[in-house]
Amino acid sequence: MGKKVIDLSLTVEDNMPSHKLFQSPFHIKHLDHDSTKSMGLGVPEDRMTFQTNFIGMLDHVGTHVDAFLHVNPDGAAIDEMPLEMFMGSAVCLDMRHIPDLGDIDAAEMEKAEKAAGVKVDGHIVLLCTGLHERHYPNQDVCWKNPGLTVDATHWLAERGSKLHGVEGPSTDKPTDNLFAQHRACRDLGVSHYEWLINLDQLVGQGEFDFFGVPIKFKGGSGSPVRAFALL
Repeated sequence: MGKKVIDLSLTVEDNMPSHKLFQSPFHIKHLDHDSTKSMGLGVPEDRMTFQTNFIGMLDHVGTHVDAFLHVNPDGAAIDEMPLEMFMGSAVCLDMRHIPDLGDIDAAEMEKAEKAAGVKVDGHIVLLCTGLHERHYPNQDVCWKNPGLTVDATHWLAERGSKLHGVEGPSTDKPTDNLFAQHRACRDLGVSHYEWLINLDQLVGQGEFDFFGVPIKFKGGSGSPVRAFALL
């Protein structure tokens, strides 16, 4: 491809941190190479053994994308949303000066857009706050993320951005239960990725290609994704 790949996805692990309202995943060994020897697969001189893992998780754990259905009972499920929505030109805005539990408002978006040198026009917009580096895997990562304000969400929608992405478990701060940003997304018909990592590697890179394709869950309210950028 001639391009550098930046992995933006959190490793899925057993009992990893999750949003305050959500159960952490189970990720355990189901069968392994020792236990499957007794199955007698393959041939005597070349036995075939294998490993399988059991994974039990919500569709909003780890690096994931919200379907419109997540906060809108009349919204599209993840399998009904167009695949092309989950890829495209993107820009990463530097918000590392925003403190834990701080607000990312429209004025901050304006300043960060200017610093990035990319005029947001239908882009997928990623917000680098440094939250992951500061706190993961400590449970504090679930309780200290900055929040994207309603006016910042309108700022994105007015510029044709249908998807944005953040570090940590939510676009809303964990210290209240208003979920104003999620409700704004519902009303504006936009959505977001949560729990992206390595965004610091995209700061100052200008425009790049982003991919974060969901699993095609029937009626899914969201989906884990393997998110990455091409520079």
